[in-house]
Amino acid sequence: MPEKGARMIVYGLKTCDTCRKAVKALQGAGHDVRLVDVRAAPLTPDQIEAFVATFGEKIVNRRSTTWRGLSEVERALPEADLVAAHPSVMKRPVIDAGGPLYLGWDAGVRAALT
Repeated sequence: MPEKGARMIVYGLKTCDTCRKAVKALQGAGHDVRLVDVRAAPLTPDQIEAFVATFGEKIVNRRSTTWRGLSEVERALPEADLVAAHPSVMKRPVIDAGGPLYLGWDAGVRAALT
């Protein structure tokens, strides 16, 4: 578990309830947290590649409204291209805990970070 006061970056959407819950819980655990809205501040190609390298196809939320609205051609794109073109299709949040990356806000991630 990261030290109290550890600096963390949460990549997601400011309107995402799960992202807001994650930020609130991490701050409540004493961490210095910054939320990066991937629509307002698009991810760099290096960030996208790091996320895809770490999480593979799990980086794409195939249950999202964005995913359901994509054409078959768009759905066939590589994950990196898909996230670059449609940031809201990314599973959220991606949490950079100063080294390891975490995906989502399930019980395992909460236990590891709070």
